[in-house]
Amino acid sequence: MEKANNPDIKAKPLWLRRRLPSGPEYEQVRTLISNSGLHTVCQEAACPNQFECFSSRTATFLIMGSRCSRNCGFCNIEPGLSLPALDADEPSRVAEAVAQMNLRYAVVTSVTRDDLPDGGAGHFAETIRKIRQRLAGTRIEVLIPDFQGDALALQTVLRARPDVLNHNVETVPRLYPIVRPQADYDRSLTLLKRAARHKPHLPVKSGLMLGLGETAEEVRRTMRDLFQSGCRFITIGQYLQPSRKHLPVQRFVTPEEFDQLSGLAHSIGFEEAACGPFVRSSYHAHEMYCGCPGDG
Repeated sequence: MEKANNPDIKAKPLWLRRRLPSGPEYEQVRTLISNSGLHTVCQEAACPNQFECFSSRTATFLIMGSRCSRNCGFCNIEPGLSLPALDADEPSRVAEAVAQMNLRYAVVTSVTRDDLPDGGAGHFAETIRKIRQRLAGTRIEVLIPDFQGDALALQTVLRARPDVLNHNVETVPRLYPIVRPQADYDRSLTLLKRAARHKPHLPVKSGLMLGLGETAEEVRRTMRDLFQSGCRFITIGQYLQPSRKHLPVQRFVTPEEFDQLSGLAHSIGFEEAACGPFVRSSYHAHEMYCGCPGDG
């Protein structure tokens, strides 16, 4: 898919403007990641929260390279036809970085690797195992791709015992051909259902970004679909256009609307809901996990 070529990036409203934090903690995390030869989704996806997260010594590790086998219209990660072989040492380096940062909660995600037989599920599992060996008390959240619907690949990840299983639907089903042309909404719901059924006590999480042309009713329906699929954690944030070659922002959702969505999520039955302009899938993930029943 050729990404949209929009000459004008919409000016951000006041509630999306904020001073970027900085300081020695930010530089320490940035240097550690760079020296480890690792990638973070914070940097690769141009996340607006990376300064805040790095300054608080948190990061979302991006495994299996920095190029993706898919070409989504919203994502700043570069697509690639020729993708590298998996780095067998990467799980150990992620674990070492988690140890050096002394993280109580680690988030691991990846590019989508449709070129691999298992979609990279085994690499996810090995990364979880290496972190557990290095820091047994660290909680681990994985944000996984859909593995093209491969149930065995999902089981490979689940057998490694992550503490939270996250898979984002990203947008409402009507917009998939534009926003996620190589993904499938029902396939993502099936993955969430399988995870919830296979591990009933495992928190299952998903997320949406708004501002791509969805309607309020479509958002409500998608939230209900996620809950009915076994999802109990939800994140909803504002889509921001990374560059002029990406899909344009159709609308900036107000903070008041996000507050209403948070109330709706809890009324539907979600245990935890993070809804706001700057919310991203792994933003304040530790606080969300610690707020769920049975953990502290």
